[in-house]
Amino acid sequence: MPLVVPGVTANNLDEKTQEWTNKLVGKTISDDQSNETCFCKKDLPEQHRVIQPGMMVTKDFQPERLNVHVNEDGTVSHVSHG
Repeated sequence: MPLVVPGVTANNLDEKTQEWTNKLVGKTISDDQSNETCFCKKDLPEQHRVIQPGMMVTKDFQPERLNVHVNEDGTVSHVSHG
């Protein structure tokens, strides 16, 4: 298994995922505003999807697509690319 050292051997996609994690986790997704507690959908990348608990999603892998996973209360729990 290859050694992965953040910032040294991490790829660009890992950096993007971490950046979006820092921006979104703990916030809700809003249709029209951004502030300390919510993030506006229009500020997400063009290729994105918001995934709610129990929601059916396709298994196709699109490396640039941001997957935003939300909890039952609508707050972002984690993000991933693919």
